[in-house]
Amino acid sequence: MSIQAINTRNKSGIPIQAFAGFLSRLLGPATRSRFRHEIDAARTRLRTALLASVVAATTVTAVASAAEPAVPTVVPKGTKLVVADQRQVLQELFAASGQQKHLSSDVKFADFRGGPAILEAFRGGALDLATVGDTPPIQAHAAGVKLPIVAARLSTEPPYKVALRPGLKITKLADLRGKRFAYAEGTATQTFILGLLKKAGLSKKDVTLVPVRTADFSDALRSGGVDVAMLNEPPFAHYIRNNQAQGASALAASETEGLPPYLNYLYASEAALKDPAKAAAIREFIVLWIQAVKWSQANRDAWVDAYFVKSQKLSAETGRLIVESEGRFSFPSLRDLVARHQRAIDLIHQAGEIPKRLDAKEEFDFRFDEVIAAANRSAR
Repeated sequence: MSIQAINTRNKSGIPIQAFAGFLSRLLGPATRSRFRHEIDAARTRLRTALLASVVAATTVTAVASAAEPAVPTVVPKGTKLVVADQRQVLQELFAASGQQKHLSSDVKFADFRGGPAILEAFRGGALDLATVGDTPPIQAHAAGVKLPIVAARLSTEPPYKVALRPGLKITKLADLRGKRFAYAEGTATQTFILGLLKKAGLSKKDVTLVPVRTADFSDALRSGGVDVAMLNEPPFAHYIRNNQAQGASALAASETEGLPPYLNYLYASEAALKDPAKAAAIREFIVLWIQAVKWSQANRDAWVDAYFVKSQKLSAETGRLIVESEGRFSFPSLRDLVARHQRAIDLIHQAGEIPKRLDAKEEFDFRFDEVIAAANRSAR
């Protein structure tokens, strides 16, 4: 409502002019004069208060805008980015989709296995950007390392298969009681296992969590060192293919229905985001990454051949099954992921695996929502 409109009506909605006429007939001249003076004074105070609130709101908006400048867009020649990859998937994706040639920066892909190794590389100043699951940003936050999330890829399907050691026959989640789990704290398998146990009506006390590096999950199953391990693709396909004759198997996918679908994050070092050149290169990388994933979904046979057959040495049939099992991908805004991320934080905190409850909002760089939205609208 405008200030002029407020000046012409009282709180009951009666026009002030009509109300003043009624008072004029009811009150004497001296009383009318004093009453008009009080109305004018009240009107002046209200106008001043409204103007002050408008100025204050404008000031707050200006301060907020100044505090969060837009992500730089110009990538200077010679800008370098070191990006943590896992199983060469980013490197092969950029090459197969043709997005590699659109990179203005000099991108070096460094291959890792799991979030903890990536976190250590960030701590040592060796990385600018990394692709991880939903748990590593939480562990970084708990350790006091600022690695803001700058983009995310959400699947329609869960991230892991519940793989069983050769010879173990289990058909229901409840049968997991008393079993030994391969457990890698600080990786996405951590939150998946905690969620799986919760769905089964179990807790950590009902199973044995065996510390194992994610790169060694398959070997731990094969050797009988653990009974259960969460395997994603392509490790799951390799494990089943190589150990099926010995009785390797997995829980039916229906047993994990209702668990959160796979969420893949890109997070960056604070130092890189403060560097205008690297921040611009990260912005460009995100846009091209989104376009590359869109290409892989639209050209599944070409992606299967480039990555699963030529890089991972699987059959085309297995590659196609893996791609189907991964579901469809989308790229949500970071603000839309805060509630889900908070639930993951709370799950880990309630399990006693981080010392205090963290605020999910502190783990995101919301400036990149504009970048994500623009990339979602475009297609190369």
